[in-house]
Amino acid sequence: MGETAHDHQPHPPQAAPAAAVPYPPPNLGLSRGPTWTPAEQLQQLQYCIHSNPSWPETVLLAFQHYIVMLGTIVLIASNLVPRMGGDHGDKARVIQTLLFMGGVNTLVQTFIGTRLPTVMSASVAYTLPVLSIIKDLSDESFSDEQDRFSHNMRTIQGSLIISSVLTMILGFSFIWGRLTRLFSPIVMVPVVCVVGLGLFMRGFPMLANCVEIGLPMLIIVVICQYLKHLHPRARPVLEKFGLLLCIGIIWAFAAILTVAGAYNNVGQLTKASCRTDGSYLVSSAPWVRVPYPFQWGTPIFRASHVFGMMGAALVSAAESTGTYFAAARLAGATHPPEHVLSRSIGLQGLGMLMEGFFGAAVGNTASVENVGLLGLTHVGSRRVVQISTAFMIFFSIFGKFGAFFASIPLPIFAAIYCVLFGIVAAVGISFIQFSNNNSMRNQYIIGLSLFLGISIPQYFATNITMNGHGPVKTDGGWFNDILNTIFSSPPTVAMIIGTLLDNTLEARQTVNDRGLGWWKPFQNRKGDVRTEEFYSPPIRINEWKPSRFL
Repeated sequence: MGETAHDHQPHPPQAAPAAAVPYPPPNLGLSRGPTWTPAEQLQQLQYCIHSNPSWPETVLLAFQHYIVMLGTIVLIASNLVPRMGGDHGDKARVIQTLLFMGGVNTLVQTFIGTRLPTVMSASVAYTLPVLSIIKDLSDESFSDEQDRFSHNMRTIQGSLIISSVLTMILGFSFIWGRLTRLFSPIVMVPVVCVVGLGLFMRGFPMLANCVEIGLPMLIIVVICQYLKHLHPRARPVLEKFGLLLCIGIIWAFAAILTVAGAYNNVGQLTKASCRTDGSYLVSSAPWVRVPYPFQWGTPIFRASHVFGMMGAALVSAAESTGTYFAAARLAGATHPPEHVLSRSIGLQGLGMLMEGFFGAAVGNTASVENVGLLGLTHVGSRRVVQISTAFMIFFSIFGKFGAFFASIPLPIFAAIYCVLFGIVAAVGISFIQFSNNNSMRNQYIIGLSLFLGISIPQYFATNITMNGHGPVKTDGGWFNDILNTIFSSPPTVAMIIGTLLDNTLEARQTVNDRGLGWWKPFQNRKGDVRTEEFYSPPIRINEWKPSRFL
């Protein structure tokens, strides 16, 4: 303890007491732990966006991406096709079409779109307008159920074709990119967070439909994170391919339970969730079938159905934007600039147009679960995702083989989503490092946007009937479809609230607190020297484009 004027050693009487020299007060800064500066790129990735694993590893990682994206497609088809009047064969053909379009759209995005390693897959956002179409056609008379299914699919085709024009206009006219100028780290925190957290109903609630399969899957996926530290040779295997190993183990366990008769005398929901043969896809899928345009017939165009699909297209664009920001961080790239986001949304609209031609049941969006897989494997390679499209297209053509993997019970996918969606949500939290964490104004905006981004869509989700009727009930059905679709999307609600508050509440006085000094350079084409490295097309398209489009 330091010496003070009141605490010193006694001196001889003949000597005058020494003048006390107090020590300076303790430096409280020394009691702090280590600090970390904001990092524009993650440094712990084994492979970033333009570095590639060996070819055997690339193929296995690509197959893993295919397996992960398959769950959402099977879930959407299983939910919608029976309500349209389709049988197991129709469901298999819809899955094949969605897989085929997913492969094509992923190739387009990774080559000339965002250039990020994002898989484009079927979007759940289109479920509400599709249910509205099914409800409107339920009162009409058809010769049989197959005729009713074809009529529903043709109506969906027409709505997708018309509503795709809106997405293409937003993208190719650079309107969407101009809107993203309003974003800041304060906006992206809740948006990217709820891109993952907003899908919580596809996590443990779906896992609990067959807890004896889903819970062991979740447990061993987590255990793999511990086992990889036991031996140096185990780490790369379990880190990159642990998910495939876990799926194989639990899938085999589910097959044993099915063959042993464990699910012979259970409820219908348990049979559909637990049995490995409950989907009937393998028996009903064709051996070879190439999806082709207008396979269900000539599209039917109805104005009342187009507006609801347009609302879903806006939601899909908002959700994809949040997913792109998460993918950029997990791939070791800088934040995507506005011209890249505009280009990607325009091409997403073009993909939606092709899906209308080919007869996909829903439009496309960036797959959240596949972005989470980038973080789980620490591999953000673009080539891996591009190779995964070969599996999507191959298994969409050779239906029996694709149906074999599509028969994986959905609770296994739900256990995977618990991990992957959580990783994406955590990436959203990491954006707060670019702003002032101690600003009460920032905490207010982030907290309100995050809470309402989950709470409002949950209210809409719990008040939507099986026929697609939502809380908004006016005389205009098209108006109801638009609002019910938009406010059922957590990223869209968080984006609207966060952008509005961040740009109106003390916006000019808090430029530095909002992190705009970090953010603005990445929004411009030439704001950062690394932009061309990560986002430029593989061929010199800009040399052929008129200067007014640059």
